[in-house]
Amino acid sequence: MWFGQAGRKPEVAARTGPGNSAPAAEYNPHPISFLAAMLFYTVMKPLVQVALRVFFRKLEIRHRERLQLPGPLLICSNHPNTLMDPLIAAASRRQSVAFLAKSTFFKNPISRAIMESGNSIPIYRRQDLDTGAETLTPAQLEAQNEKAFGRCYDYFDRGGTIMIFPEGTSVSERRLRPLKTGAARIALGAEARHDFRLGLRIMPLGINYFDPQRFRSDVFVNMAEPITVADYADQYRQDPEAAADALTEEIRHRMEQRLVITRTDEEDELVTQVERTFGQHLIQDDEETLYDNFQLSRTLLRAVRYFEQHDAGRLGDVRERLHSYHQELHRLRLTDDALETRGPAGARRNRALEAGLRLTLGAPVYLYGLINSYIPYKIPSVIAQRATKDVEFVSPILLVTGMLTFTLFYLGQTALVHYLTDSWLWTLLYFISLPLTGFYALSYAGNLAERLRRLRALRLFRQERPVMESLLRQRTELIRLLREARAAYLAKV
Repeated sequence: MWFGQAGRKPEVAARTGPGNSAPAAEYNPHPISFLAAMLFYTVMKPLVQVALRVFFRKLEIRHRERLQLPGPLLICSNHPNTLMDPLIAAASRRQSVAFLAKSTFFKNPISRAIMESGNSIPIYRRQDLDTGAETLTPAQLEAQNEKAFGRCYDYFDRGGTIMIFPEGTSVSERRLRPLKTGAARIALGAEARHDFRLGLRIMPLGINYFDPQRFRSDVFVNMAEPITVADYADQYRQDPEAAADALTEEIRHRMEQRLVITRTDEEDELVTQVERTFGQHLIQDDEETLYDNFQLSRTLLRAVRYFEQHDAGRLGDVRERLHSYHQELHRLRLTDDALETRGPAGARRNRALEAGLRLTLGAPVYLYGLINSYIPYKIPSVIAQRATKDVEFVSPILLVTGMLTFTLFYLGQTALVHYLTDSWLWTLLYFISLPLTGFYALSYAGNLAERLRRLRALRLFRQERPVMESLLRQRTELIRLLREARAAYLAKV
């Protein structure tokens, strides 16, 4: 994440010397730290890739080939989910990625070792002038950041890839905050050292989480076209500050086109309720993708803003009815999916019988997977709940602790089985069964919960028929209103 000083001139970054003041908190990585970092990165990357596939139900990258462009490359991303954002990019790119991270992550030996092993470069913010234990003068702060710029230049000279978060902060909202010019100044400074013949490109991307706090949610990574930094050579030679501002604006524009951006919490709540509850009725494709959901969200936002100006009454009616519908679902402990009916009655009956048969036959495998995986599955959620109240830190804590708990428990359980059986064959079979049955148990639990909600809906139809009929009328009316609004909006625009 970038926390540069917006007022510095771009050409200052080209100097890599320490300046007139010796830094009070100088960052000097161990001579072998680079090799150790690369080794750790190589070993951990496959584990992180597996962990991300488990953590997210679906991870979709649009224009994936752009993420594999050869370096030198500077990746610029929004930053809604702290450590998850760099993990997603690094795990999806074949070439290793270095990161710019705030210096406070390097304060204690443990976090410093973790950051170094992840190819991170410390950047010092203005608020780091007073760190409590020590105080940095403005000159010392600038000297430290000059060194960081120099390390970035050296990395680009070797054809490396660096990821930066120009917003300078991580907040779990569908917003894009004003971008700092640090990314542009680093890119221009790196090219200026080679008279703009380095070949550095900037890759803006947008990371869209559909429910960042929830395990097994979806994430959509939307890659923009790369920016060739050398295109700004003439402007840089005339006015470096203006070139940095222009390049920053282009980065911002391309990121905005790849994101779902809401203006207020109320607008975000309305759009989220519509897309999660009735999205399948508004997407026309036979096979729904995350890109379809992304397009739907952007269309819904444009429609909301259109109706705010041209038909506020229709918008208010939809908002009120949707809120009332969700309140009733919550009171009855149901979901909209539990009320969904697809196909004729005979087909629905057959699907219910098939689902019941699969659940019955799969119950022993589910219990086996549950027994072996329940404790390492539950520990991360307990730790996350106690460790933080900041929603943007929940997912990284779940992921990291989950990697640790499952690795330690599975290895420990396997060692115990070998001790009890004294058989390498049974030990190997048991070890292979752990992740397979763990995945199955996770899928089974989701299917079981869905089937129980549908059974609850059927029971309520028998016990409280007038209430359920009223709920279905609300649902039908909402779908009609949304489809009419969609048709009216598309006819106008």
